[in-house]
Amino acid sequence: MKKINLPLVLVLLLFLLVYCTTNKSLQEVNFYQQVSGLPHIEGKTRYLASPYVTAGDRVYMIGYQDGSFPDLGWHITGEMGGIWDHPVKLMDGFNAKITLQGSNDSYCLNRADKFINYPMANSHHFTWEKENLAIERFQFVPDDVEGVIVEYIINNQGKEDKDIVFSFTGMTDLRPTWLGERTNMIDAVDSIYFDDRLSALIGKDNNNPWYVAFGSSLKTDNFSTEDNNCQTTTQKGLGRNATLSFSLRLKPNQKKIIPFFIAGSYKSKESLLANYHILMMEGYSKLTQKIERYKKINNISHLTIPDKGIEQMYEWLKYNTDWLVRNVPEIGVGLSAGLPDYPWWFGGDATYALQGVLATGDHELAKSTISLLEKVSEKTNGNGRIIHEVSTNGAVYNPGLLSETALFITLLKNYFEWTGDKPFITKLFPEVKKGIEWLLDNDIDGNGYPDGKGMMEIPGLDKEMIDVAAYTQQALSSAAEIAKALGENKLASDYQKLADDLRAKINKEWWNDTARSFGDFRGTVAEAKPILKGAIIRADTLKKPWIVAELKETEKQLGKYQAGEQIPLIIYRNWVVNTPLETGVADFEKGKAALETAKKYENPYGVYVTGIDRTEEPDSIVLKSRKKIFSYTGAVMTLPTGVQAVAAANYGKPDDVLRYVTMLYRSFSYALPGSMYEVSPDFGMMVQAWNNYGVDVPVINYFFGIKPKAYDKSIFISPDMPSEWKDASIDNVRIGSNSFSLAVSRESDHREYIIRQTLAAWTVIVDIKNSKRILVNNKEIDRRKTDGDRLMLTGKENDVLIY
Repeated sequence: MKKINLPLVLVLLLFLLVYCTTNKSLQEVNFYQQVSGLPHIEGKTRYLASPYVTAGDRVYMIGYQDGSFPDLGWHITGEMGGIWDHPVKLMDGFNAKITLQGSNDSYCLNRADKFINYPMANSHHFTWEKENLAIERFQFVPDDVEGVIVEYIINNQGKEDKDIVFSFTGMTDLRPTWLGERTNMIDAVDSIYFDDRLSALIGKDNNNPWYVAFGSSLKTDNFSTEDNNCQTTTQKGLGRNATLSFSLRLKPNQKKIIPFFIAGSYKSKESLLANYHILMMEGYSKLTQKIERYKKINNISHLTIPDKGIEQMYEWLKYNTDWLVRNVPEIGVGLSAGLPDYPWWFGGDATYALQGVLATGDHELAKSTISLLEKVSEKTNGNGRIIHEVSTNGAVYNPGLLSETALFITLLKNYFEWTGDKPFITKLFPEVKKGIEWLLDNDIDGNGYPDGKGMMEIPGLDKEMIDVAAYTQQALSSAAEIAKALGENKLASDYQKLADDLRAKINKEWWNDTARSFGDFRGTVAEAKPILKGAIIRADTLKKPWIVAELKETEKQLGKYQAGEQIPLIIYRNWVVNTPLETGVADFEKGKAALETAKKYENPYGVYVTGIDRTEEPDSIVLKSRKKIFSYTGAVMTLPTGVQAVAAANYGKPDDVLRYVTMLYRSFSYALPGSMYEVSPDFGMMVQAWNNYGVDVPVINYFFGIKPKAYDKSIFISPDMPSEWKDASIDNVRIGSNSFSLAVSRESDHREYIIRQTLAAWTVIVDIKNSKRILVNNKEIDRRKTDGDRLMLTGKENDVLIY
C-alpha cells in the first residue's frame, strides 16, 4: 500500500476548507484601493521599455514598466528578470490577454501606456481604445512570504455589455542562482500540471524540490499547457508555459477584479501550499501591514528641508534600501547590492550603504548584514579578511579586496557609535584585530602600505593603491576607537600611533603637487609604463585626443625619476584619488586643492569612475540611449559622486556638498520612478544599495552635523548647512535607545537649534566654535564656563540660540 503524506493532506484539507468558505469574499478584495492616497511617482513614457521591481525580503519580481517580461541581465544571461525566490528562480514572468468572446479580436497586456511606482507596490495602466476597456495591473510582494500577488482590474468604459475571455499565461523557469553549480544545484526540465483541489497550476523542477504555483480566487474555465501568444521573453531555460482562462461579462461602467497568487518554495510541496494559502487568505492584511511598516520607515530620521526634490529623493532611498533586503534563511538576512544583476551580498557595497542605513535608523538590518558577511568571511577566509561577493546559495566568488576589510572595520566603529551595541562589538572585536593583522601582513615591502587590489578593477592596478592606503589609515583609527571603548587602552594607543604615522606618510608620499591631486597608485617607473600604455590605448580607443596628449606628457615626466624610486602616479585619474578627502586623511590645504582638481572630472550627473574617460562633447552629457553591452567604461556613478560629497563636507564646503547631492538628484526618477540608477543617469542597476551613501551621510552627519556615540550616551552636533537652506529639521533619529530630533534655523546674526530627545540623561554636545553669545532656553550662558568650544546639555528639550 502506498504511504500517505499526512502533512500534505492536512495542509490541503485546511486550505480547501478556508478556500471554499471564503471564495466569494476573496473575489471582492481590491488590493489596489489600499494604496490610494499613498506617495507615488509616475514613470516617463520613453522609459516604459525599461525595468522596474516589486520586492519583498523573500521574493522579488522584475519586468518592464510596460508590463512585459523580456530577457534581462548578464550575470546569468537573460535570466536576471522574472520572479526570484533566492537561491532559486520561480518564473520568467507571465502574460495576460483579453479576447472578445465569439471573436478573434484580442489585446495583449504587455504594452502599458502608464507606470506608477509606490513605495511598496506598483501598477501598470493599459487602454484598449477600440473596445473602451481600461485595465490596471497592480502587484506587491508581502513581507516574509515566498510569493507575489498580482491583481487585474478591468473597467468597461463603453455603453454595451462585454463578454470576454481573460487568459493568464505563467512561464515557469525553476532554476538555480548564479554559481549554483558550486553547491550542486543542477537545473532540470520543469513539469507542470493543474491541481483541481487548488484550482491552480503547479510547476516543479523534475530533479529538485523546487516548486511554483499560480492561480486565482476566481474559478478557472479552462487551462492548457499552451501560451496565449503574448510572450515577450525567449525563455532560454528549461521551464514550461501554461495558461488559465476565465470567462467574464462586464456591464457598462462595471469593473471586474481578477487576483492572481504566485507562490514558490525551494523546499517542498507542503511549503509551497502553505505559502499559497497565506497569499490567498492573508494577502489583504499583509499589504496593510506592509503599508504601515513603510510609513514607519518614512517617520524614522524624517527630513524636512527647503528643497522638496532632494527631500523626496531622501525618502525614497529609504524605500530603495528595503527593496534590496534579501532573506535566505540558510544564509541570513542582509542588504544586497543592486538589481537586477547583484541580488546577493557584497563586502564593499555594504560598508558604504550601511552607513546610510545606520543614519536612517534600520539598526537591525545593519546588524544582520554585518553578521552575514562576518560569518561567510570567517568560513571562507578565517583570518579577518572580508569577502567581496557571495551568491545566495553561499558560494563565494571572490574572497575579498584589501579595501573591503579596511572599510568593514570602520563600519563596525560606525555601528557601535550609532547603536551602542557593546555585546555585539565585543564579540566581533577579535575579527577587527585579525583584520588589522591581515592588512598589515599584506605590506610586502614593509613601507607601511598594504599591497594589492582596492576598489578599481583595472588591469595592473594591484600594487600600492591610494584607496587601500586611505581606508587602512581610517581602519586603524576606527580600531583604536573601538579598543578604547572596550577598555583595551594599550592596543588603542598602538593602533592610533599606526594611524597617525600612516596619515603623515600618505600626505608626504602620495601627494603630487604639480597635479594638485593624490596619486592613483605608488610605484616605480618600470611599474608605471605598462599601466600608462594601457591608459593611452583606452583613451585613444575612446577617441579622447586631449587625454592622450595629457598621458603622453605624463610619459615624458617619468624620465625625471630614477629607477626603483617610488612615486605617486596619476594615470587613470580614478575616483579613488579622492578617498584621502573622503576619510579626512588629507591635510586641510591639500584637501581643498584636490577638491578643485576633482571638478575637472565630472558632468552634471556626477563624478566619472575613471577621469580619463571624461568627455568634452556637450551633446553626450545626457545619454541618447542606454548601452546595449554592459560596461562601466565612460561611466559616471553614484558612489564616486557620493564619495565626493562626503569629501567636500570634510573640508567645510557645504555648498559643494549640496552641488554633488543635486547631481545625484538629477538621476533620481530619471528612468525608474522613485529610484536612482547605479550609473548616472540610466545605466547599470536600476536600484543600488550604496546610492544612499551620497545623500544620507552628507545630510545627517554633515548638514545637521550629528555625530553620535551611543556607547557613551552622547550626541555631538555641529550643523553646517548649505547657504540657501535657512530652515531645516530632522526628526526621530535613532541613536541607541534614544530618539533625537534637531531643527536648525539661521538668521543673519544668529542660528537657532531646537533639540529634542527621549532620554533626558544623555549628553548633547553642541559645537559653539566662533560664538560670541549663547542662550539656552532663554537664559544666557557664561561663555567662560563652557567646555572650550563645546556646550554640554542634558534634558529632553533644549532651545539654543548662538550669536
